[in-house]
Amino acid sequence: MARSTLNGASQVWGIIGHPIEHSLSPPMQNAALRELGINGVYVPFAVEPAALASAIAGLWSVGVRGFNVTIPHKQAVMSQLATVTEIGQAVGAVNTLWRTDQGWAGTNTDVTGFIAPLKSSDRPWADARVVILGNGGAARAVVAGCITLGCRDIWVIGRSTDKLQQFVQSWQDSPLQPTLQTGLNSDLDALLPETMLLVNTTPVGMHPALNVSPITAIQLSQLPTSAIAYDLIYTPSPTQFLQLAAQRGLQTIDGVEMLVQQGAAALEIWTQQTPPIATMRQTLEAQLGQR
Repeated sequence: MARSTLNGASQVWGIIGHPIEHSLSPPMQNAALRELGINGVYVPFAVEPAALASAIAGLWSVGVRGFNVTIPHKQAVMSQLATVTEIGQAVGAVNTLWRTDQGWAGTNTDVTGFIAPLKSSDRPWADARVVILGNGGAARAVVAGCITLGCRDIWVIGRSTDKLQQFVQSWQDSPLQPTLQTGLNSDLDALLPETMLLVNTTPVGMHPALNVSPITAIQLSQLPTSAIAYDLIYTPSPTQFLQLAAQRGLQTIDGVEMLVQQGAAALEIWTQQTPPIATMRQTLEAQLGQR
């Protein structure tokens, strides 16, 4: 039976980030905890980069059971962990932490979240070209997810040649060993006509800048009609990018399902129970409808 009253026995989970006010993980995870009948709460913690180490130690000291990690801490937090799973090491970023006898352990459930809506597709992923817009932390999970799907033609698009080179070099010690190709925004026109999956990992189009897209409607028109446009942003839903893609007649996927699936994977790690995914999705969609 669901519990609604916190007490001295209540367990605490949470999410750290900066900023954190936009996060919809708290209502989603608290709805799941209630349905599972777990005496606990999921809390947002605003943690500035300079305070990361002390915050991680403090969360351990006060008995927090586990927490999610969002921008800008997914890579920096790894130095604070006792152990990191193979997928976390492969991606080079983590988003989910939990307590062990040795200290905090971390993994990356963003990979699971990203590929969840793609796995049901019967696309020939090995032969599919994937174009990833952006080369930040979110792009790392997308690359790992694409490798998991079997994609072999992966392009990472950015604005800086130096940063793109650094992104590629950062995978040299990864067990995934992805073969990545890079390009600038000016290279898109040549790539899009044969692209099967176009993924936006940049913050372009995120609330409150609602009327912008990382690429133009003319560029989207160059995609095959069978292509998928995928935006990791979940607020607004849909983004301008996905609205333009839908007008083109493309299949679109937004960040809602990724957020639900990565959150469900984290909750299962923490509670060892099957997450109520339908409730989590409904709660998230309801929250988005109020924005």
